[in-house]
Amino acid sequence: MKPEWSSLAFIDAEIEVVFDEPPMLAKKPGAPDGFVWNDQVFRTVELISSWFDHERRGRMAENMQPAHLREAARRGSWGVGRYYFRLRTDGGRVFEVYYDRAPEGAGDRAGHWFLWREMEAAEGGG
Repeated sequence: MKPEWSSLAFIDAEIEVVFDEPPMLAKKPGAPDGFVWNDQVFRTVELISSWFDHERRGRMAENMQPAHLREAARRGSWGVGRYYFRLRTDGGRVFEVYYDRAPEGAGDRAGHWFLWREMEAAEGGG
């Protein structure tokens, strides 16, 4: 039986991620092998789950025809969407991190990684 998860702490801080081998596609990364938060290195020992959200929001959702919007939500479009990962770290803590594909400007097109929240197994969930 898979455990249910609940949020232990909301963090939402930008982080530096570590890949033992860089992702083949920078805008479609897999789970990082570790990350640095508050000058502490956390190594990933288990990928618990992953998911993505390619939904366009706000003004970005209004600049496409409905048929194209559905396709973009399914497969993504440049600079839109997030990739989420629930990771167990070497200290046993569980965190959710995400990669935000949105560039901050013309000089910064890479997107950014964030530590979203720390999680815990809900009571009775394992």
